[in-house]
Amino acid sequence: MSDPQNPASTPEPAGATHPFAALEPGLLLDMVESTGLLPDGRLLALNSYENRVYQIGLDGGDSVILKVYRPGRWSEAALREEQRFARELAEHDIPVVSPLAQGEEALHDLAGFRFAVYPRRGGHAPELDDPATLEWLGRLLGRLHNVGSAEAFYHRPVLDPNAMGRGSRDFLLAQRWIPAHLEPAYQSVTDGLLVDIAAAFERAEGWAPIRLHGDFHPGNILWTDAGPHLVDLDDCRTGPAIQDLWMLLAGDRQERTIQMGDLLAGYEQFRDFDPREMQLVEALRTLRMLHYAAWLARRWDDPAFPAAFTWFGSDRYWEEHVLGLREQAAAMQEPPLSV
Repeated sequence: MSDPQNPASTPEPAGATHPFAALEPGLLLDMVESTGLLPDGRLLALNSYENRVYQIGLDGGDSVILKVYRPGRWSEAALREEQRFARELAEHDIPVVSPLAQGEEALHDLAGFRFAVYPRRGGHAPELDDPATLEWLGRLLGRLHNVGSAEAFYHRPVLDPNAMGRGSRDFLLAQRWIPAHLEPAYQSVTDGLLVDIAAAFERAEGWAPIRLHGDFHPGNILWTDAGPHLVDLDDCRTGPAIQDLWMLLAGDRQERTIQMGDLLAGYEQFRDFDPREMQLVEALRTLRMLHYAAWLARRWDDPAFPAAFTWFGSDRYWEEHVLGLREQAAAMQEPPLSV
C-alpha cells in the first residue's frame, strides 16, 4: 500500500502519461542484464500495483524477480534503508527474501527507474487457523522485532495515525470521491472514528517505537515445508510492534483472542510484548480501511488501478465502505483483546 506522506500520493495531472507506461519488455530485460545476469527473454508480469514486479527467465532455466519501484514514492536514501534492513534481518537468520547484490550494490537505476532484482522463492499462504502456524509466526516476529529494535530508521516513515486517518479522509472529501448522498454519513462516522483513534493512541501511550515489516499480512508470507519466509519490505517503517501482529487476526472476538494468544505464545519466547499496544488493534484496523480507500483514489491515474479495481468508486462500494466504518465505530467501543 501507499503512504500519504510521500510525494507520489498526489495524482499526476489529468491526461499525463503514467511513468510505468515506459516499461516495455526490452527495457525490463535490459534492467536485469545491467546487473550482470543473462535473461533468456521469458517474462511474466506478477500481481503488483504500487510497484511493478516481473518474473524474468535466465539462461540456464532459472528465474529472478525484478521489482521496479514507483517513481517519486521513496527517496534513494529510503530505498537503501529498506534494503539494508532486509540484509540485516538475513544476517540474523530471519528468513526474508533480500535483493541480489552486484558487488555491494543492490539498488540500480536505468532509464529513470530505480529497481532491484530478487531470487525467486516459492511457497503458499500460511494456514492461520492452525495454532502451531500462528505460534511459529509469533516466534518469527519476536526475532524480527529484536533486530528491529536494535537500531532506528532515519529515512523511512513513522506510522502516523493523523496522516493515515485524517489525511486520507480529508483527501477523499476534497477530491469529491464520496457520492453526494453519502457525504454527510461519511463525514459523521469518520469524525467520530478520528476521535476514537486518537483516544486509543492516548490510552496506549508509552509503547516503544521499533523498525517494523509494516505490512505483515498473509500475502507477504510464503510458507514452505521448511517454514515461512517473508517478502516485500516496501512498507517497512517505525511504529508499534502490534502493527506486525494484528493483520494475522480474523473472525469474531473469541477467535481473535485465541489467535492472539497463539501468536504471543511464540512471540514472548524471544521478546516481551507490551500489553498497552492491545489498545491499538481496532484503531489500526480502522486506519487501514481509511487509508486503503484513499490509496486507491490517489493511484487512479495509474491505468493498472481502474483495470484491476473496477468496483472502486461505485455507489455500492462507498455504501459498503460507510457500513464497514460504522461497524468499526462499534468495535472501537469494545474493550481491547485480553490474552
